Amino acid sequence: MSGTLDVVLRLVAVLVAFLVLPLVVGQTEHKVMAHMQGRLGPMYAGGFHGWAQLVADGVKFAQKEDVVPAGADRRVFQLAPAVSLLPYLLVLIAIPVGPNGLVGQAIDAGLFFVLAVMGVGVLGSIMAGWASANKFSLLGGLRTAAQLMAYELPMLLAAGSVAMAAGTISLPGIVQAFHWWWIPWQLIGGLVFFTAGLAELQRPPFDMPVADSEIIFGAYTEYTGLRFALFLLAEYAGIVVLCALTTVLFLGGWHGPLSGSFGWLWTLVKTALLAFVVIWLRVTYPRLREDQLQKLAWTVLIPLGLAQIALTGIVKVVIS
Repeated sequence: MSGTLDVVLRLVAVLVAFLVLPLVVGQTEHKVMAHMQGRLGPMYAGGFHGWAQLVADGVKFAQKEDVVPAGADRRVFQLAPAVSLLPYLLVLIAIPVGPNGLVGQAIDAGLFFVLAVMGVGVLGSIMAGWASANKFSLLGGLRTAAQLMAYELPMLLAAGSVAMAAGTISLPGIVQAFHWWWIPWQLIGGLVFFTAGLAELQRPPFDMPVADSEIIFGAYTEYTGLRFALFLLAEYAGIVVLCALTTVLFLGGWHGPLSGSFGWLWTLVKTALLAFVVIWLRVTYPRLREDQLQKLAWTVLIPLGLAQIALTGIVKVVIS
């Protein structure tokens, strides 16, 4: 009975994190962008520092009409938001937050599992673009497919270098094997992984599939109301997952000064700092062109990922 209760409590904790953390990231993005760009609007809703801005956005989405285009593939159109969102819930279950088994569900092949499931989430955008019966949406879906093919490989190469260094593909095992001198050793891999993850999430400056100045809003053009809100929630959930994975793989997870039983706090702090970087990049850099995006993936990130694999192999041979 105690084992069943433990599993239920873990799943409830993961579900609460899944529902709360993306909303916190979304609220933070409103505030950070408002300060960086001098936008006063998000500072007024609710009074003190615009605390009710997120509530106002939620009410706005709930009040909008749920429209399905007449020529759309109705089932695929309605299923696409769930396909985009739910994989990130499954990934959160496998990410270790702290020592002593503080994880939703420990998986021996955890690294393989999370990378495979994250790839499924991108399919939601492709489904939305195909099913919308809109040429701009279709173009956005095709751009999403091109980004997925280009950036999946460097992401896998970077993650593979950490697995080589740790000698395991278990996420808790990777954190337990971590040493602080890994940070400069795996720095290239960390940058490649984080950059490729941003591209897969279609975050600026890699937001060509939703380029509002070119193709209206890409694959999501025909979505309204709560269905559109689910796509936004999937984006913020993806930010949480990407930052948490980068923390676990390249920044030592729960390791930190005086961590002890509060190791989970270090995981959250590192994840939050990386989420701030994601928001900062959105405000700072303009959108890349499609050819620039492909060039970055195939001529820069993939060679760097291969170089990191080679460096890891050399260091492992020397150490052993």
